[in-house]
Amino acid sequence: MHISSVNILDGEVAFEEVFDHFAARMHLLPAYRRKLAQVPLNIAHPSWVDDPDFDLANHLIHKALPEGTSLEEAMDVAVELNEPMLDRSKPLWLTYVISGVPGRTLILHETHHCMIDGASGVELLAIIYDFDKKGDPVTPPKHDWVPEPAPGAGELFSEALGENLQALRETDWSNLWKTPANQSEMLQRATKVVTDFVTKPVVTAPFNAGLVGPHRRLAWMKQSFGEIREIRRALGGTINDVVLTLVSEAVAQYLEEHDEKTADQHMRIMCPVNVRTENQQGALGNQVSAIFPILPAWSMDPTQRLAVVCAETAKIKQNQEAQALTLLQDSAPEPWPVALWATQLVGTPMDPTRLAANMPMPLLPHGIRPPNIGYNFVCTNVPGAQVPQYLCGHQITDQVGLLVLTGNVGFSVTILSYNQMLFFGFISEPRLMPDVEKIAQGAEQTFSALLAQARQRADSLKADSA
Repeated sequence: MHISSVNILDGEVAFEEVFDHFAARMHLLPAYRRKLAQVPLNIAHPSWVDDPDFDLANHLIHKALPEGTSLEEAMDVAVELNEPMLDRSKPLWLTYVISGVPGRTLILHETHHCMIDGASGVELLAIIYDFDKKGDPVTPPKHDWVPEPAPGAGELFSEALGENLQALRETDWSNLWKTPANQSEMLQRATKVVTDFVTKPVVTAPFNAGLVGPHRRLAWMKQSFGEIREIRRALGGTINDVVLTLVSEAVAQYLEEHDEKTADQHMRIMCPVNVRTENQQGALGNQVSAIFPILPAWSMDPTQRLAVVCAETAKIKQNQEAQALTLLQDSAPEPWPVALWATQLVGTPMDPTRLAANMPMPLLPHGIRPPNIGYNFVCTNVPGAQVPQYLCGHQITDQVGLLVLTGNVGFSVTILSYNQMLFFGFISEPRLMPDVEKIAQGAEQTFSALLAQARQRADSLKADSA
């Protein structure tokens, strides 16, 4: 459950330089020195406490590859390094400095999703990286860092117990089933979205035909932000609509190429939505809702698909589905932490997920796959800095996101915008999708077709106006 990105630097940077760069900024990243403290009997969610044994060397690691390693080989290594779970006994982040590629250095950032979402991850990189090639000024801390004493198990238990009793005393049980009139309609909309998962099942794609294992494969591409805007201006929609068109058409082509029955079938896509308020900007944490557009699973002319995407997202916006789902989530009673006691086993020798990873269940073949009442994949679009960023005087040329895969969602895509480019990171579980590069190829072809049609339409409008 960590989200990650691979950042490619122009030039070869010594690990010692990167280490000193991070060390000089750790006082600006207090969350990076905190770890989880589990509450006995799980009567409350874990607390964040300072790690008294924090050592930057445990989190910033040099991965030296043989000299002459290709960029593609290094990216494969980065994906493999990203596969294991983060150590729950330490602060939940790792950064690898990968060397060995001539003229390049790769930086792999891993941070658990409980610490950041996509938006706060970009804000985090703005602290780590510089906007000036010579380096941004950093004011050193006034005092050496001294960790706050960590509470003991007894203190955590008694504090949690007291907070739970206080919450029970302050709960107005008579209001639990009352809904303000102005929220009733929104909750009805959210209920319909949730109900549609059952009443409107979608195609069960090959990458949804089993539970994901621990391994991953990556394909990626980059496109000019200016050319994406060119498509939007000529053919309509938003940047997100164009992106969703590229990805959904690539998936539809993939399904047809793999002889899936797509006639009259649809795909459901989870698109995370940043609901961070203005006063939450700059704060780490996770402030995300989602929308779930339903799109045709069969291949279409790219401009026709763009029109379908625009109509679907316009309907979702008009119904305020993201806000409605957020309200539903906030209105629902939170599960008692004790019901989640099994999460304390994660990362231990008794971790049940480790057994599931080592003994994956078989994949369901054609003909016996049940209707899919979930979503097919995640497509997240994260806006980043639109000017160059630097590390130790070396410019970042590329940023590729590595998204989480869970359950039976064996494929997803992260789009990161950086320095007037859009970087598409297509990630898959290789048992469920061994050929993720075909998705990237389909997205490239759809992009080229849309751009050609956009320019043709723009030329036609110019000719008519003349």
